Amino acid sequence: MRLNPDCIRDILLVVEETTSYSNFMEFYPDNEIETLKPYSSEEILYHIKQCELSGLLTKVTWFMGDGCLIQDLSPKGHEFLANIRSENIWNKTKEKAKSIGSFSLDTLTKIAINIVSAMIKDGF
Repeated sequence: MRLNPDCIRDILLVVEETTSYSNFMEFYPDNEIETLKPYSSEEILYHIKQCELSGLLTKVTWFMGDGCLIQDLSPKGHEFLANIRSENIWNKTKEKAKSIGSFSLDTLTKIAINIVSAMIKDGF
């Protein structure tokens, strides 16, 4: 399956919104999470796994069959999401990734950091 950066971003936004110190996010195929409706269950589970393997999530407990429990975003996940939260920055990040020809999570992270850094520099 191809990595879908929008699916990754939407998953991270939902995890951030629904988790707390004592509240985990539960995902199973019949969930009615509005933000994730554009994606199939298989696509969401695949991208949760990619987030887990990339260190964007602290802990994922997988259920027998389909579904999982997500504890929280990792510090790396919080940083990545903070850099791409703005629609403006996210769209610029995707445009740059498209022009480069790479949508890997590492590339998206580096592009977002550079865009934010450039905006900070321009602000001074």
